[in-house]
Amino acid sequence: MSMSVGSSGDEDEPMSEINTTPLVDVMLVMLIIFLITIPVITQSVKVDLPKAANIPTQTKPENINIAVDKEGNVYWNTALVPTQEALLERLKSVAVLDPQPENHVRGDRATAYEHIGRVMVLAQRANILKIGFITEPDRGLAR
Repeated sequence: MSMSVGSSGDEDEPMSEINTTPLVDVMLVMLIIFLITIPVITQSVKVDLPKAANIPTQTKPENINIAVDKEGNVYWNTALVPTQEALLERLKSVAVLDPQPENHVRGDRATAYEHIGRVMVLAQRANILKIGFITEPDRGLAR
């Protein structure tokens, strides 16, 4: 006397149910691993770390500072550049150096964007690759 459980004896049909037992086993193992390791990762010793200022490295040849005041006057390091053509010639002369120096643009807060934009266009025309803008660090003060 034999007992048949399941279908009507047709063994050649594919099983249409998903066996979730291995999935549940893997998930339980992962849950146990996470429960053990997370407290170890999140614990740390309270240490008062030192404060340090970020000091940029100096590049050779020396960086070029281009300043634009609120009237739109352009200064090369500290010398006034009289015309846009003179600025373009100076930019072209440093663009051929290897390595090319970085150009730092310092714009007055009250200057019109037009003056800063002219400096950027001239730097682009002179094939300057590195240009940066110098700002005051934010001290959290509302202005």
